[in-house]
Amino acid sequence: MNKTFTLIFSLSASLFSLAQTQIPNAGFENWENSSPNNEPVSWNSNKTGTGLASSGPQTCYQETSGVHSGNSCVRVETKYYIVAVVNGNVTTGQVNAPSSNKSEGFLAATGANKIAFTGRPDSLVGWYKYTQATTGTGASAEQGKVYAILHSGDYFDPPAPVNSNHADLSANKIGDALYVSPASNQASWKRFTVPFNYVNSNTPAFIMVNITSSNNQLTVAPGFTGNGSKLWVDDLDLIYNNPVSVKENDFDKNVKVYFYDKTIYVDFLNKNNENSTIEIYNATGQLVATQQIENNSVNKIDVSSFKSGIYMYKVSGKSQGKFGKLFIN
Repeated sequence: MNKTFTLIFSLSASLFSLAQTQIPNAGFENWENSSPNNEPVSWNSNKTGTGLASSGPQTCYQETSGVHSGNSCVRVETKYYIVAVVNGNVTTGQVNAPSSNKSEGFLAATGANKIAFTGRPDSLVGWYKYTQATTGTGASAEQGKVYAILHSGDYFDPPAPVNSNHADLSANKIGDALYVSPASNQASWKRFTVPFNYVNSNTPAFIMVNITSSNNQLTVAPGFTGNGSKLWVDDLDLIYNNPVSVKENDFDKNVKVYFYDKTIYVDFLNKNNENSTIEIYNATGQLVATQQIENNSVNKIDVSSFKSGIYMYKVSGKSQGKFGKLFIN
């Protein structure tokens, strides 16, 4: 089971519907190509980049031990190659290195490397670990970065061209969410959350997500001979504060759903005494549990057999309903 939503999860009832796009393969469970140059499905590293990017070392790796959840996560690592430092990158776009001048490098969401997307999420969340480079100029100032850009048409990151290396498509940006880790080591998994900042009211058509181990690539030669900065990322998720286009009503207020100790609890106070049911769906949209809810009581659903991950629930009444999300561990 995928750990996070990698599709548009839609459910419909008479008065409501849910459609929230998520980042593909956001739990980094699925990988392709042969090791050591394998990449997460729907993501690209230097090895599938253009220009000098593909001739450099691999900087993106699948980690199967010490993950946050599931079977794997991604690790990106900054490396020294011949006369230059190569940043650790993985992106839903494509890595481009026109020359050995690092300022000319950029990430591109063009052609087949554009991820279709609809919706306006409120925030980006995920989990990370970080280890700074051990040597090199500015090693102690190294920071990891996770950056999501919502856009229309093609887009480049950074948007401003250097030496005419690409067109200026900054007008295509609709919003973005940027997380830059502190300039320090983070040995255990830590959750981050950052809001999306919107520059206009347009509806996004695409999303590009970039993960890099050296935000400013400070570990420059000479002096960079040891281990480069390493960033581990797992379980990315987009949060929608208003996931269901349903006006608040008594039904919504009086249904509380939560998880504790291998059990989903449904606290249901229904003044109308109407029959209601709860349905539980996994990350692929498959119905995995359903149960009728007793009015004015706390209902329990045993989920001890469920795998860890994010699940959606739908509570349906005669004419009203409520959606939500639970993390089961």
